[in-house]
Amino acid sequence: MAERVQQPPAKRLCCRPGYSTTCRQGQRAGGTVCGGSGSGQGGSSKTQSPESLLDIAARKVAEKWPFQRVEERFERIPEPVQRRIVYWSFPRSEREICMYSSFNTGGEESASSGESVDETRLPFRRGIALLESGCVDNVLQVGFHLSGTVTEPATPSEPEMVCSVAISFDRCKITSVTCGCGNKDIFYCAHVVALSLYRVRRPEQVKLHLPISETLFQMNRDQLQKFVQYLITVHHTEVLPTAQKLADEILSQNSEINQVHGAPDPTAGASVDDENCWHLDEEQVQEQVKLFLSQGGYHGSGKQLNLLFSKVREMLKMRDSNGARMLTLITEQFMADPRLALWRQQGTTMTDKYRQLWDELGALWMCIVLNPHCKPEQKAAWLRQLKKWNSVDVCPLEDGNHGNELPNLTNALPQGAHGNQDSGTRPHRTVFTRAIEACDLHWQDSHLQHIINDDLYTNYCYHDNTENSLFDSRGWPLWHEHVPTACARVDALRSHGYPREALRLAIAIVNTLRRQQQKQLELFRNHKKDLLHKGVTSITNLEGWVGHPLDPIGTLFSTLMETGRGDEDGSQGGFLDFSASTMSSSKYSELHLFPSTRRFLEEGESYLALAVETALMGLGQQRIMPDGLYAQEKVCRNEEHLIAKLQEVDLDDTLVKIFRKQAVFLLEGGPYSGLGELIYRESVPMHTFAKYLFTCLLPHDAELAYKIALRAMRLPVLESTAPSGDMSRPHHIVSVVPNRYPRWFTLSHIESQQCELASTMLTAAKGDARRLETVLESIQKNIHSSSHIFKLAQDAFKIATLMDSLPDITLLKVSLELGLQVMRMTLSTLNWRRREMVRWLVTCATEVGVYALDSIMQSWFTLFTPTEATSIVATTVMSNSTIVRLHLDCHQQENLASSARTLALQCAMKDPQNCALSALTLCEKDHIAFETAYQIVLDAATTGMSYTQLFTIARYMEHRGYPMRAYKLATLAMAHLNLSYNQDTHPAINDVLWACALSHSLGKNELAAIIPLVVKSVKCATVLSDILRRCTLTTPGMVALHSRRNSGKLMSLDKAPLRQLLDATIGAYINTTHSRLTHISPRHYSEFIEFLSKARETFLMAHDGHIQFTQFIDNLKQIYKGKKKLMMLVRERFG
Repeated sequence: MAERVQQPPAKRLCCRPGYSTTCRQGQRAGGTVCGGSGSGQGGSSKTQSPESLLDIAARKVAEKWPFQRVEERFERIPEPVQRRIVYWSFPRSEREICMYSSFNTGGEESASSGESVDETRLPFRRGIALLESGCVDNVLQVGFHLSGTVTEPATPSEPEMVCSVAISFDRCKITSVTCGCGNKDIFYCAHVVALSLYRVRRPEQVKLHLPISETLFQMNRDQLQKFVQYLITVHHTEVLPTAQKLADEILSQNSEINQVHGAPDPTAGASVDDENCWHLDEEQVQEQVKLFLSQGGYHGSGKQLNLLFSKVREMLKMRDSNGARMLTLITEQFMADPRLALWRQQGTTMTDKYRQLWDELGALWMCIVLNPHCKPEQKAAWLRQLKKWNSVDVCPLEDGNHGNELPNLTNALPQGAHGNQDSGTRPHRTVFTRAIEACDLHWQDSHLQHIINDDLYTNYCYHDNTENSLFDSRGWPLWHEHVPTACARVDALRSHGYPREALRLAIAIVNTLRRQQQKQLELFRNHKKDLLHKGVTSITNLEGWVGHPLDPIGTLFSTLMETGRGDEDGSQGGFLDFSASTMSSSKYSELHLFPSTRRFLEEGESYLALAVETALMGLGQQRIMPDGLYAQEKVCRNEEHLIAKLQEVDLDDTLVKIFRKQAVFLLEGGPYSGLGELIYRESVPMHTFAKYLFTCLLPHDAELAYKIALRAMRLPVLESTAPSGDMSRPHHIVSVVPNRYPRWFTLSHIESQQCELASTMLTAAKGDARRLETVLESIQKNIHSSSHIFKLAQDAFKIATLMDSLPDITLLKVSLELGLQVMRMTLSTLNWRRREMVRWLVTCATEVGVYALDSIMQSWFTLFTPTEATSIVATTVMSNSTIVRLHLDCHQQENLASSARTLALQCAMKDPQNCALSALTLCEKDHIAFETAYQIVLDAATTGMSYTQLFTIARYMEHRGYPMRAYKLATLAMAHLNLSYNQDTHPAINDVLWACALSHSLGKNELAAIIPLVVKSVKCATVLSDILRRCTLTTPGMVALHSRRNSGKLMSLDKAPLRQLLDATIGAYINTTHSRLTHISPRHYSEFIEFLSKARETFLMAHDGHIQFTQFIDNLKQIYKGKKKLMMLVRERFG
């Protein structure tokens, strides 16, 4: 708490005009301890004597009446009566003190938040420790004011500190606190807790005085003067200026102080106009919320805000008016968050966690305005405030950033005036819209009052079997209302501390849902033929219950589960009375004689079973996928949360019966069920729910489990045709993503859940060929994502080849079939996992057997690209590891190799550029196949193959011992090559040098044939000079490529073919020199001189080379004489 150091001013003025000074003389202001004579307070005495009538009356007055009203009501109040009223006015329960001094009252919130909280650090726990260690002293109660000192023991880092604490209280509530510790927080500090608990636990040790004004009335003038002077003397440094100022004002006839009758008294209790509520530091609430919001979800701020929301719910449960006050303060800070305007301006979305905080804010306001004991003027004030927030431009919308134009469903209930409204006249629905609409709701409906107040409310003579009948055929009450609205009532009753009433209404709602489910099933059966003939259906629920902003199914489930585990804390045993008259005491005394609400359960049924059935009905409801990313994510999140709660329940025979019953309902429920035969194209898929049902039902009723799971596999939003009535027919629907707005933002998650469902069925069906075939058909028909089918194929493969058992050949075939489907789906599309998929398929086919490998090679063109077929499939099939794995004999090996060679040749014909080399490699051991592959290369060389590919194959041929074929391919490659003058680092240079060396090694004729090709293709002087130099070192045809030089006759540079190469090289140097000089910069001068030096070496190889080079240099000097510095360097080097 932000305890203010100074005591707040007195709330009211106190005086006793009817009292004379004479009757007071001789009396002294005495004090008695709280538990002194005539006390008789409950629980403080060790004897069991009954309470006195004085104490009973004083306690009731202290709880309900402001003390000013007591003074006004009676002319004189005996001092013993005043003392007992003052005594009983202090809170007697520690629960509220705990609530205002800690985030949790019993570890519930910390447990739910998933983090461990050190309770010893909570102010309430620390306050108890200070009290029990004797740190509280000087405790004094003067009227409605408690004071004392609390000593904070010294620590290694802090010295001992004595804190002065003052507490004001009224009608069993602490109304203000101050503490010298200077603590700044929302909740009371440990010192306030220690002093409060001292008064609660040890009232007999607290010295009690009447309000100070009463004591002053007992003094005469001399006593009053002495009192004031002593007070000033003791505290002259603090109060002397104030005392003088007050004295001056009192002595002035026209001063303001003399215009007021009486004087303030901080110990005199509350006035009639004071609101009776616990002290809440509003400024600190605002500051803390503002701080948490500014942290943007970091440093645990989101958890802190959720704890504040939990504190609001705790206050509401205690029926504390500060719950609404605190929520108002929180909401104002949320609305003032500068990020709202920024996000709206930038068009960006708020974070998911922040969005959930807004959802909780809206739900809390719904609870507050549905307070069954809310006064009309209070609700009107809240409505004005909600409308004000709702009208702000940046107010978040209910379903995220997407406006939802639903009609006013909150008020679609049997209460008359406020029915359906025209959706066209309504603006976008904000997080406050439902709370605003709920302000129109009331609790005066007589049928509703009977439901929530009476365990005996039945009508066995009621025979109205219409849709909106008030009772069912058993005479049990029903409540027909928009389901989320009805459940919001349940949440409001629970939130405001009426758990038994909430339970009664919840049971009535669930029984209504059961009856509606049965009626809908009968209706569908009567019209089934017509609907199946049409093959289409329309959605029956504008709003789904799972993922709804009010979380109706979660509310019903929690209410029933909490009752099933034991009565909720906070149940006060009483019932609500909404009528104008007050419940009679005789009726109240009979409350505990009423039968329990189990009266409205089936025979042998428990609250737990009812909760589970409710969750199954809600999860199985057919509902349309909402618009907008956040709303769709919320549907998924809410569904998973509810299923997680169900998974905590251990299934017994009773629950299994409920699962079977609901499974049958859902399968036969037509358009009302998400698992019915016909569903709307954009219905929320049932994959996650069906997986849970499948797992639960499988051990008990496998046939039903598979029916549910197979029915749920469909995903019609991705199908190009409307779903047929016969959902079991194994046909394949082309997968298309419809071009629609708004999109399914959670489609990838939905498809992954569909994949998980299929994987679960595959795992369960291992060893059952019939079921595996059915599951395979369902996968092929309904799953449209290649990556998910590939995952299923891998899953099936892993399950089929577990180490602890023999391979399941049927499941392996399913795995292979799925893999083949993936190959077909991804053959013409880009997929980064394609190579992985191909390798895996070959592995899978190997496990299935040699016939599977042969099959995929026979039909390779429908599964693989030519490159994949040769480089991965055929190569792997012909590897030694595959032969060993399959234990093949020679005949089988030859058959498999023959298929691989046939595949290789087909691929080479189709894509020679990428497959020719692989085909040659695969066909090496078969002469005819090899010759065929070589001919394919020759045929494609002139048109479809690049010089790089041809050089690669040529080198391969040389390596395999076919030098003439290598030479042939090299000449074909040279025809495609073109090296310009400046490409002296081109990667093809090595291939050109290799080709020339190969030709040189074969003989003069081959060299003479390739040199013209070189001259035509290569314009780079340095490359040509390198080739020329190599050709002059050895005799053509006399040595292999890398042998030493021999003594044969060298070729002449004056004759063909080297003369042609020499002239081309000199010409290339000349052209390159002029090209360089066109754009040369000074930093390249030295490099250019070195280039000319190499050129001179080549010039000198000709018989008249010296003359040619001299003329060349002279020409340069004349043409580029403007480049003086460069020409000077040329003269220095070459003359």
